[in-house]
Amino acid sequence: MPGTETIHLHLVSDSTGETIHQVSRACLVQFEGIKAIEHVWSLVRTTSHIDKVIAGVEAHPGPILVTLVDHQLLIRLEAAGRQLGVPVISVLDPVLGALHTYLGRKAKGRPGRQHELDAAYFNRIEAMQFTLIHDDGQQLHDIDHADIILVGVSRTSKTPTCLYLANRGLKVANVPLVPGVPLPREVMTATAPLIVGLTNDPNRLVQIRRNRLLMLNQGADTDYINLDEVRREVAEARRLFEKQGWPIIDVSRRSIEETAAEILSLHQDKRDQEDDA
Repeated sequence: MPGTETIHLHLVSDSTGETIHQVSRACLVQFEGIKAIEHVWSLVRTTSHIDKVIAGVEAHPGPILVTLVDHQLLIRLEAAGRQLGVPVISVLDPVLGALHTYLGRKAKGRPGRQHELDAAYFNRIEAMQFTLIHDDGQQLHDIDHADIILVGVSRTSKTPTCLYLANRGLKVANVPLVPGVPLPREVMTATAPLIVGLTNDPNRLVQIRRNRLLMLNQGADTDYINLDEVRREVAEARRLFEKQGWPIIDVSRRSIEETAAEILSLHQDKRDQEDDA
């Protein structure tokens, strides 16, 4: 690709490397024309591991992003970085430093603590199981046990958004809006969950649905992708959401993560209101 610069990027972690990988992706998208060849070094917890990393950097010099809580290992890697003329960036240091100042406590320096099998881990597993069982309007009998219910017409990213939220430990159900079919009574009478209406731009919906039909080798002569019908479908959904007083999120220009972030904010607001009541 013309104008593209390729760099070697070393991701060094004393745990799974998930944190450092997400940080690197978030940063790299800010630089156009840069292609990064990632060298992932995970579970780096001994000096022998660090020496292997250093050898790898010598072979393919490039910036080093680090999440190491063992300060001695970090010092060893930083010294090698200075000798090789490459930056060593400890992405956790600013966060740990700020928390240390605020809390007045030192970090324990134990790698991978976020992956321990604690109560939060099992809550996420339970939330994921609930969400999978309650996908696409299934198992409505106990839907009031959900933390969140997503309602929307077809192809408004209900399922992937539910799975993202479930990974945050929330029990989420989703129910499709089908033209001419009233919402199930269990949804209309649910009081405990936050219910959110998802909508999309009709033109974009038609495009997404048409691609879906092509993938399934199904015919295109249907109201499902008729623009006028889709416009009516979206308008009716919005009227329902407004009548019920449900918050509405337009997903047409949002990623799954952005939609989920908005829902999380709404859920926190609901919890705060309940606590104040």
